[in-house]
Amino acid sequence: MAISDPEEFDLVVLGGGPVGEHAVGRARKAGLETVLVEQELIGGECSYWACMPSKTLLRPGHVLGAARAVPGAREAVTGSIDVAAALARRDWMTADWDDSGQVEWVEGTGGHIARGHGHIVAERTVVVDSREGTRTLVARRAVLVATGSSAFIPPVPGLAATRHWDNRQVTAAHTVPRRLVVVGGGAVGVEMAQAWRRLGSVEVTIVEAGERLLANAEPFVGEQLAAALEREGITVLTRATITRVGRADDDAPVEVTLEGGRVVTGDEILVAAGRRPRTVDIGLEVLGLEPGSFLDVDEQLRVRAVPGAWLYAAGDVNGIALLTHMGKYQARIAVDAILGGSATADADASAVPAVVFTDPQVAWVGLTENAARDRGIDVGVATVKTQSVAAAAILGEGVEGTSQLVIDKSRGTVVGATFTGPDIAELLHSATIAVVAQVPLERLRHAVPSFPTLSEVWLELVDTALSI
Repeated sequence: MAISDPEEFDLVVLGGGPVGEHAVGRARKAGLETVLVEQELIGGECSYWACMPSKTLLRPGHVLGAARAVPGAREAVTGSIDVAAALARRDWMTADWDDSGQVEWVEGTGGHIARGHGHIVAERTVVVDSREGTRTLVARRAVLVATGSSAFIPPVPGLAATRHWDNRQVTAAHTVPRRLVVVGGGAVGVEMAQAWRRLGSVEVTIVEAGERLLANAEPFVGEQLAAALEREGITVLTRATITRVGRADDDAPVEVTLEGGRVVTGDEILVAAGRRPRTVDIGLEVLGLEPGSFLDVDEQLRVRAVPGAWLYAAGDVNGIALLTHMGKYQARIAVDAILGGSATADADASAVPAVVFTDPQVAWVGLTENAARDRGIDVGVATVKTQSVAAAAILGEGVEGTSQLVIDKSRGTVVGATFTGPDIAELLHSATIAVVAQVPLERLRHAVPSFPTLSEVWLELVDTALSI
């Protein structure tokens, strides 16, 4: 195998997903000579096996659901989803898992690409192994780790040895399973349960060990979502502990045994029980760090345990907020720090926005009520029905949801917000701005929303908050 002479760059980015790409774009604009190291597809998990394909699979069902809620439109819905067309659209959105367009973008910025498995071998030094040979990359300024995360497979007896899906197989599938068992009630679990149910799965069962779905959100979120999914024929089992998983052979149905003896049977099983960092084989042991661990970073995304301020970690790999948009935000902060800037990742602690693209949608930002109380904040809670505004009636019949603000009463500001209902993701950025900017409620009352939009819910929320 050929071994190249060391190549020098200002910045070596380990991981070519959205976070790594964003770092390259930012660094190139500042004139840094940058190389992106990736052993799979440039564009990463989000582009090919997560955000983009999953939301594309959800979209046909959402459109039909929205039409069926509107008298006059529902009568025009006389058929079912064209599954072949829906899957073809998913294939188009992933470019048939061809990353040439992403490669063209990176190279168009003037960034370099090093294909292969990259691992740190010494300070500021990354070795990339590929079929073509071995390259040694030396960073003049910094190495940024953006290797992301992969599905966590819990240590349930029989599970690892049983053929199963994770987020990659479920978003890339080309046939609809008749019976689907979903392990985990987080975002991936609930989104894919609804997507495949609407695409034609006859039986879908969510098995969640905790008390409710979407455990990190406000309690009412999990309750409302479970009720909505059950109305669609999805079975939701909470407080359900799996004791064993198995198949008689690879082509046989999967049997999921629960504590108490109940057995749930499926043709496919999706494991959506969390994520683990992709740090097993990137050379952490050379730095005295534990392979497979999240990388602990400071407010400028520098890895704390590594002296010399040359190693940074952004995105899922640091475990702070496993969301594409937060990883891209962190990439901007990290590159600015590498350039000598003083910006810190304030949003990591105070204003992480999240959307779950089910029907109803769920969106939240900042602190939940319980999290705010745990921080010693003088909490007030303003809650209104999302359907209380005129726009809800325009959207159709049966629109329901909840809009809630968590208030710091001592400062008169919003520290958290949660919304459920159709199309409420578009409300989230206004809430994010309110939290980040710490806008006083007395000022927010003068932010007048257009009529008739769902944003009018802000009028009732602010009035309610001011009366607390």
